[in-house]
Amino acid sequence: MAQAFDVITMGRVGVDIYPEQTGVGLADVTSFGKYLGGSATNVSVAAARHGHRTAVITRTGEDPFGEYVHRALREFGVDDRFVSGVPGLPTPVTFCEIFPPDDFPLYFYRYPKAPDLVINTDELDLAAIRGARIFWVTVTGLSEEPSRSATLAALAARPAGAITVLDLDYRPMFWPSRGQARRWVTEALEHVTVSVGNLDECETAVGTRDPRAAAKALRDKGVSLAVVKQGPAGVLAVDDAGEVEVAPVPVEVVNGLGAGDGFGGALCHGLLSDWDAERMMRFANAAGAIVASRLACSTAMPTTREVEELMSGAG
Repeated sequence: MAQAFDVITMGRVGVDIYPEQTGVGLADVTSFGKYLGGSATNVSVAAARHGHRTAVITRTGEDPFGEYVHRALREFGVDDRFVSGVPGLPTPVTFCEIFPPDDFPLYFYRYPKAPDLVINTDELDLAAIRGARIFWVTVTGLSEEPSRSATLAALAARPAGAITVLDLDYRPMFWPSRGQARRWVTEALEHVTVSVGNLDECETAVGTRDPRAAAKALRDKGVSLAVVKQGPAGVLAVDDAGEVEVAPVPVEVVNGLGAGDGFGGALCHGLLSDWDAERMMRFANAAGAIVASRLACSTAMPTTREVEELMSGAG
C-alpha cells in the first residue's frame, strides 16, 4: 500500500505575474517575475518546505503555463499526480500591484473559466483523500460546478475526526453574492475540524466580524479549532482547551499576498506535530511574516529553521 500523504490540498492554481517594481501601478511597471501561485497550491508548497509529503488536487490548461505548473510543483517537492489538463481553457494568470505596507490589488485572469473549477467528482482519488493526515480545501472551490460537488464529495469521504481544514478564502469576484457563498460554506463546515479565515471571511461564513463571536459560531457548527486572523490585532485561536490570542510578528512588509498561505502551511506543520494552539499560532504567525517580507508567494515560503530563527530573534 502506498504511503499516505501528510497534506493534500484542493483548489486554485495559476501563474503569478508579479511586478519587479513597487509603489507604481501596472501601467508603469517595466518588468515582471513569473511564479507558481494559487492559494491551495501555495499551502502545499509551504507544508513541503517544513518537510512534509504533500500533493495538490487541481487542474491547469493544456498550455505552456500548465507545463510550468507541473515543473514548479515537482521542484518544490509537491506531488503533481492529481494535477490534470483541461482542453480549451488557459491556465490562469494573476497580476498584482505592490504598494507596501498594506495595499496589494490583485487582477485575476480566469476566463472564460478557470480549469481548477473543472475538478470532477469521478476523477478524485478518494482513497488518497481518506488516507491523508490533513486534507485542506478552500471556499473558492465551492464557488462553481463541478468543483463545488467535487469538493463536497471529497469532504464527505474524510474519516470522522481526521484533520480536515476549510480555508474560508472568500473572494467576492468569484461569487454572485456573499449570501450564496455562506450557503455552501455552511454545508462544507459540517465536514471540517479546522477553519481558518480573516474577519471578512468569517463574516461570510457565520455573519459576524466580531472575532470571538465568529470563533464561537464556527465552533458551534462543529469545528474543533477556529482560527480568526485579525490583521494588526494578531490571530485568535479557539479550541477545546480555550482561546489564545497571539500578536503579529513585526517585519518590513514587501508583499503581503502570500502571508496567509505561508501561515496555512505552518499551521499544517503544527497540526501534524500535535502542538498546542498557542505554539501553532506563534509559529504560523512568524511564517506568514517571513512571506510578507518577500516579493513572491511560492518561492517565499520559509523552512522550519527560518521560522524558528525569526521566533528566537536570530532571523
